[in-house]
Amino acid sequence: MLGNGRLRLPKIGDVPVRWLRQLPAAPSSVTIVKDAAGRYFASFVVSTKDEALPLAESEVGIDLGLAHFAVLSDGTKVTAPKFLRQAARRLRKLQKSVSRKKKGSNNRKNAVLEVARAHTKVADTRRDWQHKLSTAIIRDNQAVYVEDLCVTGLGRTRLAKSVHDAGWSSFTAMLEYKAIRHGRTFLKVDRFFPSTRTCSHCGRVKDKLPLSVRSWTCFCGSHHDRDVNAAVNILAAGRAESRNDRGAHVRPALVLAPRGEAVIRPDAACSARSVEGIAVLVGGENVNSEPNG
Repeated sequence: MLGNGRLRLPKIGDVPVRWLRQLPAAPSSVTIVKDAAGRYFASFVVSTKDEALPLAESEVGIDLGLAHFAVLSDGTKVTAPKFLRQAARRLRKLQKSVSRKKKGSNNRKNAVLEVARAHTKVADTRRDWQHKLSTAIIRDNQAVYVEDLCVTGLGRTRLAKSVHDAGWSSFTAMLEYKAIRHGRTFLKVDRFFPSTRTCSHCGRVKDKLPLSVRSWTCFCGSHHDRDVNAAVNILAAGRAESRNDRGAHVRPALVLAPRGEAVIRPDAACSARSVEGIAVLVGGENVNSEPNG
């Protein structure tokens, strides 16, 4: 049962709560969760309907990076907040305090809890900022295209701390489920697509482009900002992947295979066809195929 500032739980009774927002419908169940910082959350299961936003005319390609968190195909650059690096000094101090405490003591447990609370504050701040940015992008654009980054691989390099601080995976996940919820198009472009080295004017691909080079000039004479050019190419690749020149979807929707095609027939292995040097089964006997002549 729900009350004004209180929640009644079975076998527990009334519990004081602080509501983050009003529930959109009556809940069917509730789960109490405790995080690493010692905070308790009440997670409700409710039934809702997706609400499509009004149609928007613009589409956007997004290039995610470290110098700028996101660069849009219209030239907008979103500065990376770097929440973890801003809190690094305090986290270092708290971690040193943990190492000075005796293992198994209550003081050490309290110090560990303080470290967890500091990390939770960083994560909450990053999540709130990403929610606001992803909501604005989905609201203003009918289609959103991003590059499918290999975050796991980048996390093993010397840029691991910066990659973890950026939070690309959580941001793209927000864009994806918000696009589905509000009737928008979301698509990930192949990670091997050379969006940075491809000229957005003539389509020619440059051989090499070191990370230190932030702008370059193509053979056709076009001068490109590295990140803006990548975002424009991601937008073009996303459009080509999802639609043809008349706006129809290229890839058909997934359908179930007919039952006649979804099974293996008993006589399917009795074919005499084979590849050179590979044994095949004919009439229950193994026959080695030999080259002709």
